[in-house]
Amino acid sequence: MNSIAVSREEILKRYHPINPKTHKGMQGHALIIGGSYGKIGAVTLSTKAALRTGCGLVTTYIPKCGYNALQTANPEIMVLTDFEEHCITDIEFSIIPQAIGIGPGMGLDFNTQKAFHSFLKINQIPLVIDADALNSLSHNAASLYLLRAKTILTPHVKELERLLGNWSSEAEKWQKAIEFSSKFNLILVVKGAPTYIVDGENMYENTTGNAALATAGSGDVLTGIITSLLAQSYDAIDAALIGVYLHGLCADLKDDTTSTQSFIASDIIENLGRSFLSLGI
Repeated sequence: MNSIAVSREEILKRYHPINPKTHKGMQGHALIIGGSYGKIGAVTLSTKAALRTGCGLVTTYIPKCGYNALQTANPEIMVLTDFEEHCITDIEFSIIPQAIGIGPGMGLDFNTQKAFHSFLKINQIPLVIDADALNSLSHNAASLYLLRAKTILTPHVKELERLLGNWSSEAEKWQKAIEFSSKFNLILVVKGAPTYIVDGENMYENTTGNAALATAGSGDVLTGIITSLLAQSYDAIDAALIGVYLHGLCADLKDDTTSTQSFIASDIIENLGRSFLSLGI
């Protein structure tokens, strides 16, 4: 399997310097859709990561049960709620975001899956699909044909297996991933050690990250980072590559006061500023 290394040099070729005269209205508006009773923390992490990655405005769409918790944890974000208390059942909003991340903590309630499928039928906004939204796609493969070109899917290995079916070797896994990406014109971010990005026939291997990322919420943070970059007008493949690289770099930059075992998803977010600075950007 031949792949392109996602190195510092590769990232700097794709990064856009921020206009010194920019304002929040120029920095993109990201919408994160997800959450369910007991899983509001997932969208809390995603939205905070989106803000830390430079997005000017971030809104989240959640069930009513998460409103107070999310507004308290993330006072900088805006919150829209479903009319149901414990899960999402009807995805409707009047805002016009530049990118949407969907799935963190969303759950697999039957009505949530129906709402997700209905949303895909009308959505024309660049999209990152993660977590239970990926599992919902696996349960209803016809939904794959509703996805706009270059939608980004961020599965870990088990979620990838649900999408592609079983494989008998690493070579077969990657061949299936390439065929899947090409068939549906999607970008796959296959989370692991290392993380690979598949864009049709092109494969990229990330060069940052370590075992500190093996912690609850790490994927939710990655969804927020990539969605933020998409909202800032990056091409989908560039958003995926830069997002994965920065996410891994946050773990590489942990200092001596934090062990691998004690590193948590919130620490990834806290290190995003250091990740940008380490690139000289």
